[in-house]
Amino acid sequence: MHGSGAASGPDPAGGSAVDLEFLALERELAVFLRRARSNSGEMAREVHPELEPAAYGLLVRLEETGCQRATELAGYFGVGKATMSRQLRALEQLGLVTREPDPADGRASLIRITAEGRARFRRVRDARREMYVQKLADWDRGEIAELARLLHHLNARAES
Repeated sequence: MHGSGAASGPDPAGGSAVDLEFLALERELAVFLRRARSNSGEMAREVHPELEPAAYGLLVRLEETGCQRATELAGYFGVGKATMSRQLRALEQLGLVTREPDPADGRASLIRITAEGRARFRRVRDARREMYVQKLADWDRGEIAELARLLHHLNARAES
């Protein structure tokens, strides 16, 4: 979706209308991300009182993929190997993930969510999903699907 020719003209604040669109996007994403970080902390503590907020996203990814190498997880989340190793070690110590030899490469390990980790994660995820259902009850299902599609597109761009 591109703005009309008039949308690219200057605005009284000294930018263009296109710049204002990106400024509005940045502002809304900043608010969204701040709230998401807070929610991740709450959800992580619900999974386990000692779980770091960032580790909740690891459980989301592992529940979705089944298992992955630590390097794949680090790449997916855009963090360094040391950060990923520390977070995975903490999850492992809490009994939420396990390491197993990678059959394709004996030098590597695959990280897999444990049955306990999956049960705890799903309980929290399902409660959170119910909250979204309630908060967005007046939204059309098509709008929800479109928001999910656009967020997926934005996340895919962030990966490349």
